[in-house]
Parts: sequence; C-alpha cells; structure tokens
Amino acid sequence: MSYAPDGHQYQPYRQEPEPRYQQPQSQYDGPTVAFGSADPYGSPDQYGAPGPYGSPQPPAPEPPRRRSRGWRWLIAGVSVLALAGIAAGVMSYYEIPPFTDKGKDVSFGQPAGGSGGTGGGGEKAAPKQPANSKMQMPTDPSAVFKNSMTLADGTHVAVTTLDGKKSGFKGKVWVWAPKEYNDPKFAKSGFPVMIALPGGAGYPTNYWMGTDLGLQTSISKWYSEGKSKPFILAMPVLNPGPDDKGIYWDGSDIPGQPKMGTWLTEDVPDLMKANFRTVKSRDGWAFMGSSTGGFAGLKAVLKHPDKFKAVIASGPDIVPDSSLWKGYDKEKAENNPEILAKQLIDSKGPDVYLAFQVGDSESNPKTLPDVKKFIATYGNKGPIHTSLRVIAGGKHNAKTYVPNMGEGPIEFISKVMEGPVE
Repeated sequence: MSYAPDGHQYQPYRQEPEPRYQQPQSQYDGPTVAFGSADPYGSPDQYGAPGPYGSPQPPAPEPPRRRSRGWRWLIAGVSVLALAGIAAGVMSYYEIPPFTDKGKDVSFGQPAGGSGGTGGGGEKAAPKQPANSKMQMPTDPSAVFKNSMTLADGTHVAVTTLDGKKSGFKGKVWVWAPKEYNDPKFAKSGFPVMIALPGGAGYPTNYWMGTDLGLQTSISKWYSEGKSKPFILAMPVLNPGPDDKGIYWDGSDIPGQPKMGTWLTEDVPDLMKANFRTVKSRDGWAFMGSSTGGFAGLKAVLKHPDKFKAVIASGPDIVPDSSLWKGYDKEKAENNPEILAKQLIDSKGPDVYLAFQVGDSESNPKTLPDVKKFIATYGNKGPIHTSLRVIAGGKHNAKTYVPNMGEGPIEFISKVMEGPVE
C-alpha cells in the first residue's frame, strides 16, 4: 500500500475479475509462507490463495535475504586474519621483530648471565666433576650470544663479539650446538668442537654460519647415520678486514699485523671452553675449511698438534702466499705446512689426521696436483695420516664440498676423535 505526499492513503484500483489462475501440473511443494492476513480487496494471504473475488495471485517473490551482521563480521575478521598472516610471513622472512627470534639471547644450556663454570653447561646443581673425567666443564667467563637463525630442529646459530685476550683482535664468532647437547642423556658429557673456516675474505661474516650450505644439518644427519661425531661448531671471522686487492692474513701471526693465528688457535678455543662442555684433550678438537680456510686449518693442526688432532681441508692452498709476508721469510717458513709436516715427522708425533677433498675442476689447476704432491711426500709417514677424496666434476665451491664431506672425510676424522665423553 502506498502513500501520497500529504500522508493520505491511495485507494487501490479495483478491476473486474479475470479468469481463474490455473496452477501448473507441477504443484508448488515448498513450505507455505504467510505474510499476514488477507487484505479486504482480495490480496492473497498465502502463496496461491485467491482473494474473495476469485482472482488468484501468483506467488509473491521471496524478498532477498540479507546477510546477518554476524556473518559480515565473520567475513571481515577472516579477511583481517588472512592479511595479518601474509604480513607476519613477510616480516618473518625479512626478520622484522616480533615475528622472528633473531637477536634474542641464546644460552646453550647456561642460565642467562650465569656462571658457566658451576656445572656442565651452567647447571648450578651439577655435581663436582671427577678428577679423571674426560669432559671439561665451562670455565667462564660466559659470553653473550645472540640468535642469528633458528634451524628446523630448534637448534640455534648464535653470534658473539669476542675480544681476544691473547691476540688482541676483536671480532665475531658464530656458534652452533647439535640438539644432543641439550639432551638430558648427555647432560654430563663433553662434546667435540670443530672450528669451521671459510674461504675468500672471511670478513665481516663467516659463510658457514648461514644455513644455505647445510653444514649444521649435515652434521646432524651424519651423526644419526653413524658417520660423524656431534660436533659443536665455532665459526669465527678469518681475516681482520676485507680481502682488498688480494690482501689476506693466511690465518697467521704476520709481524706488524693482527695476530690471526693466535685468534684462531687460542682465543676461539678459549671462547668455546668458557661456554660449552668440551673434551679436555686434543682428541675433541678439529678444524675444517675451504680454500684459504682450508690452508689455515691445515696449518693450525700441523703447527699445534698438541691442541688439535684433525682437519678437513677442501680445495686448500698448501703454502703461505700472502703479500703481507714480504720481508718476513723466517716467520713465513714457520707457517708453511710442508715445513711443519717434515718437522712433525722428524719429531715422531703426535698423530694428526688430514682429510683432503679437491674437485677435479678447481678454478686453480694447481690445487689438485699440489695436494697430491703433499700427500705423496708427507702423507701416511710417521704421525701424519692422510686421506684424499677427488670430487668428480667438483669445482672450487663450498656447496660442492659440504655433501662430499659425508662421503669419507667426516668419517675419517670422526673415527679417531672422542665425544661425547664424561
């Protein structure tokens, strides 16, 4: 019923009855919906019910259903959550707090700000270490480690800035401990340590700290397969500055330069001993590295066989060749693996284990011949034990070296190392 502008009602137009409405054979069998009482002029009060004048009315169209306010709120809420999820994923990918745990403290079993020397991994209630134990409790002082990344198994790669007391050099060190380190089964056990050195500049980062090369996950996998020890990784910067114009430090104490040899062989191990349950003897200490890092690790083991037992050297240089040695021939010879190997053989010990792996398509065509010559001259003579894996099609590439470590080199050194030990 409609209304005139002045509020009076318009009377409906009355017409003569038309022939009675014939329903189709297919009867409407849906529910009868009432819209109220019939109006006095014959409007139907139900679908198909004629008015008093016999003029049936066809079913009135069902009014459009209006979505409830609750439904609209539900749709809006789901949309907001979806957008929030996308945003959170983006922020997590770009490591934007609070959607990442990057930068948070990592204790590696030690209480935050606590003393590592009070028990294995900082456990205050741990019993006193027996005198004959092969495990070394953390010695202090505890470092502040910040999470760099979290792996799928919940372990962390963390970083600290180490002020080297013996070298005088201050730089970053990344560390990682396998999940077994926090397993209650190994709560009183010391773990072996591997110092992993990169090639190239090795500054301001150590590329082994990233998860793209898969070093950490590979060690966990190899341990589960019985090939490897569950090494704790120490991943320090290799050089004190950028490799500018071919300048690098050979992982050595070059006169007049930062003492990078002392940094790698004393300060970094001291950091690990201060913060982790480690192995007392050299049987729990090793190096691994590629290219320049392979040279530095090889030289460190040959120069300090009383501290380190093994190395995996991938595509390494065999002799020092930094331009910074100019004028220091005596000191350069003291850091030459060939000379150090001869001295170790002459002194009859202690035993060291050198696992080499080299691609047959290295960028430097001399790499493989030089390694083979070194092994032929010094390998498997007296205290020097060597192995060589030649990687078919392998190039001077860290991504090539990691998976091939699991095809012999990691097993070669793990067989002679100890850990976890009590």
